[in-house]
Amino acid sequence: MSDFLDDLLKVTGNEFAAKVSDGVEAGDVTGHVDTGSYILNALVSGDIYGGIPSNKITALAGETATGKTFFALGMVKQFLTDNPSGGVLYFESESALTKDMIEERGIDSKRMIILPVTTIQEFTHQAVKVVENHTEDRPIMMCLDSLGMLSTTKEVGDISEGKETKDMTRAQLVKGSFRVLTLKLGKAGIPLLVTNHTYKQMGTMFPTDVMGGGSGLQYAASTIIFLSKRKEKEGTDVVGNVIHCKNFKSRLTKENKKVDVLLRYDQGLNRYYGLIELAEDAGIFTKVSTRYEMPDGSKVFGKAILSDPEKYFTPEILDKLNDHAKKVFLYGGSAE
Repeated sequence: MSDFLDDLLKVTGNEFAAKVSDGVEAGDVTGHVDTGSYILNALVSGDIYGGIPSNKITALAGETATGKTFFALGMVKQFLTDNPSGGVLYFESESALTKDMIEERGIDSKRMIILPVTTIQEFTHQAVKVVENHTEDRPIMMCLDSLGMLSTTKEVGDISEGKETKDMTRAQLVKGSFRVLTLKLGKAGIPLLVTNHTYKQMGTMFPTDVMGGGSGLQYAASTIIFLSKRKEKEGTDVVGNVIHCKNFKSRLTKENKKVDVLLRYDQGLNRYYGLIELAEDAGIFTKVSTRYEMPDGSKVFGKAILSDPEKYFTPEILDKLNDHAKKVFLYGGSAE
């Protein structure tokens, strides 16, 4: 039987095809890219030591100034830290990044390429070329920031000619782009992180957030995280933002779960923020008035825990939290 199937497999000429017993590389999650936040890792992978899929499309969507680019750059930094021989290709449509901005965030600018793109066609052509010519010995990550700002060749031409007609083909081009990229990324083992805008959909009793650009990205992405924010203050000074992350779509974890992460202007993404609430939910920490009771019986304020997290989130505690995270975020309550 196996020889029979092997012969048929060769006949198809399908470069992505494989017997299930050998592993379906384009469909399996082959690894993760650490987001830099334990609780965000849990939201997207069910594992505080995990992260976004290393061979899938992940979208970060939100209104203006919700930290989408900041998040993306944080993941870029973490990817380069975890992969000393790796590199990042950053497709940029907003002309917002500079060398100083990159290096101020602690990112190795020598291992990051900025590719300005104006149209969907430019992005698709260049991204496909990268994927097809990638050699697996050097891991790479690709980002598109942002999909919402990409135009089309027709729209650019119409504007040049003074025409004001709307390009009705844009949604189809977006869908085609991600349809082509999805399997190729999976086979090549390349993560693609896409930022996109959201807007309020009116006409319903309760207006809901909707991602722009049509349904192409929504269908192709393995994970879509909707972002919103509130200011984080110390006294009267705004020191950063608490970002509300909602798992709008996921093929890996429970949808509509929400977590909060902290983005500070001076420190970036806080790795431990959100773990206190997870520890309380797991019964590891117990809330007593305004403080938390630790496993050893001591009582500590939440700010004191976050100011010295490694003292309280020991490897043993983190492993217990990871077991609980699987119950909270994974279907069936485990990674199996």
